[in-house]
Formats: sequence, C-alpha cells, structure tokens
Amino acid sequence: MIEPTDVSRADNSRARLLEAAVAAFADKGFHGTTTRDIATAAGMSPAALYVHHRSKEELLFLISKDGHEDTLRLVRSAISTSDDPVEQLRRVIHDFAVHHARGHTSARIVNYELAALSPEHLAEISGIRHAIEDEMRRLVGRGVSAGVFDSPDPRIAAGALLSLGIDLARWYRDGLRWTPEQIAEQYAEMALRIVGASARS
Repeated sequence: MIEPTDVSRADNSRARLLEAAVAAFADKGFHGTTTRDIATAAGMSPAALYVHHRSKEELLFLISKDGHEDTLRLVRSAISTSDDPVEQLRRVIHDFAVHHARGHTSARIVNYELAALSPEHLAEISGIRHAIEDEMRRLVGRGVSAGVFDSPDPRIAAGALLSLGIDLARWYRDGLRWTPEQIAEQYAEMALRIVGASARS
C-alpha cells in the first residue's frame, strides 16, 4: 500500500528535478546539460532522476508543456475580460509580455529548445502552440470584422504580436531599467498600432 507521505515525497522530488532542469537548461542549454547536472542541482543521485523521469528529454517536454498550457490559459483568460477587440488585444499583449518577462528563464527554454523534443512530444507541443496562434488570429479577425482593426492578413499580424512576447524572454533579464509592467504597457500600445487600431488606443 502506498502511503500519502510517499506520494507527497515523490511529488516533491519531481518538482525539485523540474526546477533543477529549468536552471540547468537555462544555463547550459539542453544539449550542454547532463542528467548528472540536473540530479546534482536537485540534491539527488543521477540514478534517482530515472526513478521519477524516463529521460532528460521528458523533463524538457514537461517544462515545455506546462509553459505552453499556462500561456494558452493566460491568452484565453485575457480575451474573456471584454467583448471589445481593442481592449481584448490590449489585455492579451499586456499579460503575455508580463508573463514572459517575469518568467524569462523558463520561457527561453519553452520557446527555444523545441528542436530537442522527440517527434511525439513536439507534435503535442505544436498543437498547443497552434491553439495559442488560433486564439490570436481569431481576435485580430474579430477586430477587422468589427471595423476597429485595419489588418490585411490576421494570420501574419497574429504571428507578429506573439513574437513580441516570445522574443522578450530572449533578451529580458531581472534588474533592467524597465519593469515587466512598463514593458507590457509599451508592448500593448505597439500591438494596437500593428493591427491599425492606434486611433482608438
């Protein structure tokens, strides 16, 4: 019989390994990180890692899956705050930017280590990414239909809008002169100009 304390201990070990993997991948990259690096950072033996995870790649997949699912929830939640496409876009980009700036370490892994995933895992992550892109494309499309956006190709506009936040994780570091909120406010205004809504911003 499995005792509750055994389950909580196992959950704690998995969480420590994931946290250690985030730090190691951010520091050395996926290919430059060994399972020993991760286990040592988590205060475990290398063999212990395989008790909880099948491989280093599985750790990357779990980090990426959690990150993308969080982002999809964030986008959908921001859209649900208003019926006005202008306000929806302003909120989405603001929250998207804050999310990527505050979590820039894990966001770099989530967005820039995709090539290291197995085909099966990459397909699952790609499905979540497509859902995020579809939410943004539909938002831009609604704004065009409502006459509040002037964007000839909502798909291209959606890609550009998402790139704002994704690329933010690549260069943002704690301690810069701008806070995540300051950047988010600027990015929201840029996003409105990208879709031709500057007159209403």
